Amino acid sequence: MATRSARTLWSGGLQDGSGQVELVSSGLGKFDVSWPRRVADTAQGTSPEELIGAAHSSCYSMALSAEIANAGGTPEGLDVNADVTLAPDPAGGFQISKIKLTVRGRASGLDADGFAAAALAAKNGCPVSKALTGVAEIELDAALA
Repeated sequence: MATRSARTLWSGGLQDGSGQVELVSSGLGKFDVSWPRRVADTAQGTSPEELIGAAHSSCYSMALSAEIANAGGTPEGLDVNADVTLAPDPAGGFQISKIKLTVRGRASGLDADGFAAAALAAKNGCPVSKALTGVAEIELDAALA
């Protein structure tokens, strides 16, 4: 199987420093990152949490399309959003405290219960979900559109 790479070049300390994340394998871009931008109330560039959300939503979409097919349905369209929350860690520092996956899908050959079962199986089987098992809560809100 494939290995993918990303790289960050960082200068300075946490509060006054900044870096640039590069998507090395794909060559699709470089993105500025900094602590102040990461914790700001409005997005001012990307963050590790946004990149985790992108990874999780895309991986989950693939897993769900496979689970729908495994259940005898045909996936027609999936709209998946991953909200990743950064919060203080009671043990010190910060943690990703929650990820909320919201999916609205269209699938023929499955009723609402079948879709919900496929959605849960995808949540449990998605490789990124498995990689994020240290997150206290991964919430799923799934429904047919």
